Amino acid sequence: MRVHQLTFAALAVAAGLSLTACQSGTDSAGQSAPSSATAASSATDGSTTGGSTTGGSTAGGSTAGGSNQGGGKDTTGGSAGKGTAAGSGSGSGTSGTATGRCHSDALDITAKDRTIDGDPDGTVVVELKNHGSRDCTLSGYAGVDLKTSAGSLSAQRTGTPAGPAVVKSGQSIDFGISYPLNTSGGSGVRITGLLVTPPNETRTVTLAWPGAGTLPVTEGGGTPVKVGPIGSAGQGG
Repeated sequence: MRVHQLTFAALAVAAGLSLTACQSGTDSAGQSAPSSATAASSATDGSTTGGSTTGGSTAGGSTAGGSNQGGGKDTTGGSAGKGTAAGSGSGSGTSGTATGRCHSDALDITAKDRTIDGDPDGTVVVELKNHGSRDCTLSGYAGVDLKTSAGSLSAQRTGTPAGPAVVKSGQSIDFGISYPLNTSGGSGVRITGLLVTPPNETRTVTLAWPGAGTLPVTEGGGTPVKVGPIGSAGQGG
């Protein structure tokens, strides 16, 4: 009987130890599960936080990633647009240094008598004033023809032309025309007008002739009227 009691007692102790071990395992598993869940939750929260931070950097982050990626396309596009506009403005500035030629429509052309007493030839100075909004260049010779009672008379080019001259907006440049004075006592050839065509242009301007009214009648060939290059006012002969 004592043996049975001892056996039951041993079984009871073993069962108790077994139960304790199970409970300990359960507790450990239970603790492990919440730990994993907590870790997962933390990971999720961290991911969300990180996402928010990243998203924030990207959305507000035109400073960092925004310029290079996401919103950077719009930002870059905007910058490119401004760059183009600035480039156009600079183009205009650069064009100011590399100006185009002066067109007839942008020039006010006038002629004045500048004959000096005692000179054997008469002198007319033609002024070309740039009334356009931009600077332009003139070089070489203007086309000059005199309208006369005997027909049109083209002026002969004389002198050495200088390089292109920049005529700023509102400023002017001159060239000279020289012609023989009629001292023959005869009626001569009557001058009725002056035709001027700016260099490299096709549009001609008709002006009143401001010089002496007649040219002497010349024998043989040759042109008695001479025109100097742009910038040679008073040096047409």
